[in-house]
Amino acid sequence: MYHPLTNVNPEAKIAEGVIIEPFATIQKNVEIGEGTWIGPNAVIMEGARIGKNCKIFPGAVISAVPQDLKFVGEETTTVIGDNTIIRECVTINRGTQANWETRVGNNCLIMSYVHLGHDCVIGNNCVIAGYSGLSGHVIVDDWAILGGFCAVQQFMHIGSHTYIAGGALVRKDIPPFTKAAREPISYVGINSVGLQRRGFTNEQISKIQEIYRYIYLKDLSVSNALELIEKELPQTPERDEILSFIRNSKTGIMKGIGREED
Repeated sequence: MYHPLTNVNPEAKIAEGVIIEPFATIQKNVEIGEGTWIGPNAVIMEGARIGKNCKIFPGAVISAVPQDLKFVGEETTTVIGDNTIIRECVTINRGTQANWETRVGNNCLIMSYVHLGHDCVIGNNCVIAGYSGLSGHVIVDDWAILGGFCAVQQFMHIGSHTYIAGGALVRKDIPPFTKAAREPISYVGINSVGLQRRGFTNEQISKIQEIYRYIYLKDLSVSNALELIEKELPQTPERDEILSFIRNSKTGIMKGIGREED
């Protein structure tokens, strides 16, 4: 259902049941799935691919041209999954030829005034609180939560089931299942409350805690800690995810409180 005061390009592909409120703008080369609501004054720009049952609140700008001097007009996209909520004045830039798309998964909540830069990849069930800014090429895995006013440097990787405190400056990768806070960004424990809410057993949580004791509390280098974890601790999906994440980190992981970076 379109309000008479909307501006919808005839080339846009709008599914049944989409509601577009007054003064919203939908440009060409846009696809919007069934049941999605586009609020007043939202701007959906070229390359947007928005899933089903999403809510795009007033003032949001989806799929704007990347803020990257290397961008030369290549045809790229912004992909938004199903059931995702994008609140007021969020800005999401489309991809560049480095990755060809910016992506936000299913069931996410992107709160007011968040900025997601070009080529970011946000997983499913993530929450990014208001006024946070993610530079280009940031990866955020499933179930991560970022508090308000977080600033994330380009090319960072934030692991699954993490919690990052509001106001954090993220200049190192954040391994899965952890809580991060302070300046410089540091390990402050595992996200036990979040894990409990998502059905992790006490045994699973205890094993994750033991893994991070090796990494952050035993006065070992990261490389030595990983070797000992592999030798001494039982194989579990969570252990393998942590080992893989840290070994594939290109920028290094956050340090422990009071420790120098390895």
